Amino acid sequence: MHDTNPVKRVQAHSQGFRTSTSTAEALRKAELVLCATGNLALRQGDFAALHNGAYLASVTSSEDEFELGSLHGLYQRTPVGEHLTRYEITGHYFYVLADGGAVNFVHGVAVGTYIHLVQAEILAATAALSQGRFRPGLHDMPAPDRQAIARIWFDYFDR
Repeated sequence: MHDTNPVKRVQAHSQGFRTSTSTAEALRKAELVLCATGNLALRQGDFAALHNGAYLASVTSSEDEFELGSLHGLYQRTPVGEHLTRYEITGHYFYVLADGGAVNFVHGVAVGTYIHLVQAEILAATAALSQGRFRPGLHDMPAPDRQAIARIWFDYFDR
């Protein structure tokens, strides 16, 4: 595990994770690399440090986690399965899942329009908090609010 924030590295270490002080060190040791920065995590120079045969995946909603475009012309790209591409140069290869996009959204259509229910409830909860409707603590949205959200969803999406 690597994070540029040393506090997060200490937290991970305290929970039994192996931590690395640099991105390059982490990449050399890992056979599975999951990036969740929401920013550009790996640039062109980082890919050479990947463990030979490593699998690389993004688990964030960002579409720019990896600078894969910079590898065109350097690495040969070969699709080896659905959502899996092998990048290879003489003496080095690795696999990229979902073309570098978030693997948690590969089947995004399964969620479809239902994601709007989640987003609407987040907005309703934010409004309720800003209006002081809840005391500090963990709460569910009241049933009338959830029912109103569901009715609006049906009005819009069930045509």
